[in-house]
Amino acid sequence: MSRRHLPYRRPLLATFAAFAVLAGTAAAAPATPAASRTTPVAATPLAALDDTYYQDALGKTGTQLKSALHSIISVQTKISYSQVWDALKNTDQDPANSSNVILLYTGRSEPKSDNGGAVGQWNREHVWAKSHGDFGTSTGPGTDIHHLRPEDVTVNSIRGNKDFDNGGTAVSGAAGNYTDSDSFEPRDAVKGDVARMILYMAVRYEGDDAFPDLEPNDRVENGSAPNIGRLSVLKQWSQEDPPDSFEERRNDVIFDQYQHNRNPFIDHPEWVEAIW
Repeated sequence: MSRRHLPYRRPLLATFAAFAVLAGTAAAAPATPAASRTTPVAATPLAALDDTYYQDALGKTGTQLKSALHSIISVQTKISYSQVWDALKNTDQDPANSSNVILLYTGRSEPKSDNGGAVGQWNREHVWAKSHGDFGTSTGPGTDIHHLRPEDVTVNSIRGNKDFDNGGTAVSGAAGNYTDSDSFEPRDAVKGDVARMILYMAVRYEGDDAFPDLEPNDRVENGSAPNIGRLSVLKQWSQEDPPDSFEERRNDVIFDQYQHNRNPFIDHPEWVEAIW
């Protein structure tokens, strides 16, 4: 290939919700997903999260940290695949135009209403390709919006189920993206986003809830195995493209309004290296 360059417990959520009310942020966890809510979400104070949500992970590294985070983020509300449409219209809302969403790979601002399967529309991209572990679109990893993003139908098809790596030829209609026969390289502005979504999935789905044990590795062409690569490149991308305000808001919206769990690598990017 060419190259170009201890467990979380529910009382803690209640504690955090109380803090959120006092701080003026949105309280966590309505009983059912608020699929159409698009109200602004205040940034979640990291100190509050460390005192509550992440308290059982602090001070750990390696397999102990991975295990602790798995226990924490596995406490979640699951949504259906049809509910994903409305959720993405909120999580990926264009900050400059509340009627639009930002597409992951192209970066294009697209009307929320222009979703579907036709050329020029946007659909639901599984960043951890659903064929890698064959989990499909059933409720669980197939509907986990921490790794589902809006994307142009054609570009989504070009990415397909390829692993992630550097290199390839330019993707038509998606400046800054590259692909070849066995991998896909996203634009620089979302490389870290992609890496942190993949690593979230590897921690969340450990094979103990009827779904496959998802793990990153340092190869491509993983096929239907429950693996995605290339880990060394994903780690590099996470370092080079740290979380921005769009990614942080997305994490807060998912936590406050939908799944009520978080992507720990957005809150603590340093945990990537601490585990892998």
